[in-house]
Amino acid sequence: MSGHMTPEEFRRYGRQVIDWIADYQENVGSCPVRSRVEPGDVMAALPDHPPERGEGFEAVLADLDRVIMPGVTHWQHPGFFGYFPANASGPAILGDLLSSGLGLVGMMWATSPAATELETRVADWLAELLGLPDRFRGKGVIQDSASSAALVAMLAALHRADGGRPARSGITRRHTVYISSQTHSAVEKAARITGIGSANVRLVDVDPRTLAMDPSHLDALLAEDVAAGAVPAMVCATIGTTSTTAVDPVRAIGEVCAKYGVWLHVDAAYAGVAAVCPEMRWINDGLDGHVDSYATNPHKWLLTNFDCSVLWMADPEPMIGALSILPEFLRNKATESGQVIDYRDWQIPLGRRFRALKLWSVIRWYGAEGLREHVRTGIRLAQELASWIRDEPGWELLEPHPFGLVCFRPVWDGLDGDEADAATLELLERVNASGELFLIHTKAHGHVVLRLAIGGPATQESHVRTAWARIRKERLGVRG
Repeated sequence: MSGHMTPEEFRRYGRQVIDWIADYQENVGSCPVRSRVEPGDVMAALPDHPPERGEGFEAVLADLDRVIMPGVTHWQHPGFFGYFPANASGPAILGDLLSSGLGLVGMMWATSPAATELETRVADWLAELLGLPDRFRGKGVIQDSASSAALVAMLAALHRADGGRPARSGITRRHTVYISSQTHSAVEKAARITGIGSANVRLVDVDPRTLAMDPSHLDALLAEDVAAGAVPAMVCATIGTTSTTAVDPVRAIGEVCAKYGVWLHVDAAYAGVAAVCPEMRWINDGLDGHVDSYATNPHKWLLTNFDCSVLWMADPEPMIGALSILPEFLRNKATESGQVIDYRDWQIPLGRRFRALKLWSVIRWYGAEGLREHVRTGIRLAQELASWIRDEPGWELLEPHPFGLVCFRPVWDGLDGDEADAATLELLERVNASGELFLIHTKAHGHVVLRLAIGGPATQESHVRTAWARIRKERLGVRG
C-alpha cells in the first residue's frame, strides 16, 4: 500500500478512530489504572525496522490494542488520583481534531488571522470566567505548559531587570530568582536555561504550618542580595503548590516585590481555574496589585486536554523585547502596521499549534455553569474524603485542603522516622499494584504523605469510596 490517504479512506478510518476513542472512554474504568508492563516490554513488541511498504490503517489500530495499550497508564480512569487531573473531554478532543485537520501554523497574525484573534478572545473569556484583573485583558497567550510560561516570564523579567542587555550581550551581572521549597521545579529549570543558574535561585522560608512563602524572609533575602550587588530578576509565588496545594500570600509578596522593583510571576497551574467558582475567588487576592505575569492550566482541571496553559502579562513589552527576532522571511504588512499580535514573540518556539480551538470548544460546550459544576464536584468529593480520614483512627490528615487534593498518612504503631516513611511507601506500592487506583506521594512536615487528587470527569463518589476502602485494606497487609 502506498500513496496519500484519500478523503474517503480518511472518513472510513476516522470513524473507526472516533469509535475507538468513544469505546475507550466508556470502558476505561475496567482497566487497571497503572500499566503493568516491565521496562522494555513495549520495545520488544515493536519491529526493529520500519516497514518498506506502507501498511493499512487496520494494522495500526490492531497494534494499538496489542502493543500500545498494555503500556498505557490510564490518566482518564475514574480511579486515577495521581499528580493532578489531566482532563480530556469530548469537546476538547474534537477541538484538537479540528486543529489537526486544519494543519495550520499560527506563528503570526498573517499566517492565519483567526488563530491569533480567537486565542486573544478566548484568553479574555477565561480571564473573565476566573475574575482576573482587567489589566490582563488582551494580553493572554496559550503556552504548552506552566513550565514554558515560567520560562517566558523569567526571560521577560530578566530583560526588564537589566535594560534589555541579556538579549544583546548575554548575562554580565549576577541575577537572582526567589522561590520557596514548595515552588515547582520548573522555575529552577528556567533559571538554568536562561543562564541565571541554580546557584542564584534563592530559597525563601515557608510558614511551618501552611507551607506558604514567608514574605518577611523574602524581604530579608532581597535586601541582602541587593546589598551584595546582585540584581533580583524574579519572584515566583504559587497558588496551589504541587505537593500540598499551599497558597502563597500574593498580596504581601507583591508589596515586597514593589519595594525592590522585582518582577512577580504567579504560578497557579493547578488551582487557578478554581476561581471559575465565585466562592473560590479568594485565591485571586493580590492579583490586582504588583503581579507582572500569571499562569494557569485549563489542561489540568478545566476539561481541556493537554496541552493548554494560559499566560497573562500585565505588560507584554519586556517579553516581546526579550523574544522578538524578525528575519526578512517573516516580514509582512500586518506586522509592520503594529495593529496585530504576533504570538511567535510570546513563546520560545516560532511555530505554534491552533490550541485555542479546543479551549473555545470546551467553554462553549460547558458554559460557565458546567465548568463550575465540574470544579465544585472535585472540591466536594475531596472534602468528603477528608472527613472520612479525619474520623478514622490511625490516620493523619494534612490541613488545609481547599481544592481537589487531599494529603494524608497512616500513623504506624511503633514506627517513626525512616521506618514509618518506608511503611507508607510500601502501602503506596500495594495500593497502586491493585489496579483499582493510582496515587503518588510527597513529603510534608518531614513525613512521607500520600496525595489523592480528585478532578477527573469520570470520577464519582463511588470511586472515591472504593479508593479509601482499598487504601485501608492494603494498610492491613503492610502492618501484617
